[in-house]
Amino acid sequence: MDEVTFRPIGIVRTPYTDVEGVPIQPRREDGARGTVEVLPEFEGGLRDLDGFSHVILVYHFHRSGRYRLRTRTFLDDTPRGVFATRSPSRPNGIGISVVRLLGVDGRRLEIEGMDILDGTPLLDIKPYIPRTDAVQAERIGWLEGIDEGFRTKVADGRFKERRNGPGCG
Repeated sequence: MDEVTFRPIGIVRTPYTDVEGVPIQPRREDGARGTVEVLPEFEGGLRDLDGFSHVILVYHFHRSGRYRLRTRTFLDDTPRGVFATRSPSRPNGIGISVVRLLGVDGRRLEIEGMDILDGTPLLDIKPYIPRTDAVQAERIGWLEGIDEGFRTKVADGRFKERRNGPGCG
């Protein structure tokens, strides 16, 4: 296969300067605000975005280290396939977050509900559209019956140990 290359369209600014303090998921985060600074050449693409209450940010996990095909999550100690998790240690290091859009001011988006490290390269912005993006899932795999961790965990020690590469550590 051919290699795919992406160019950032901007940068994400948040209060989280260390991976240890970043909330695990944006819906668990309790209102942390941040900004998205879009590069000047992409400002025209922000037209009409201010009419949406939420946006999907697509970004690069620029500090996640090497990927692992199996990983342990914050919810249990069982090694899981990386594609069955939201782990940042992925072969392509692409992350997504649904966040509240508070406003658009020129090239700057005011955001609430951040779970992204400060300085993260932004790859894309998409409007969140409930009628197409919110679906009722029939199955949730290994997460079936696990609920408590989503309400109680904000951050954990999973980034203290750097990833060594493919496999499970």
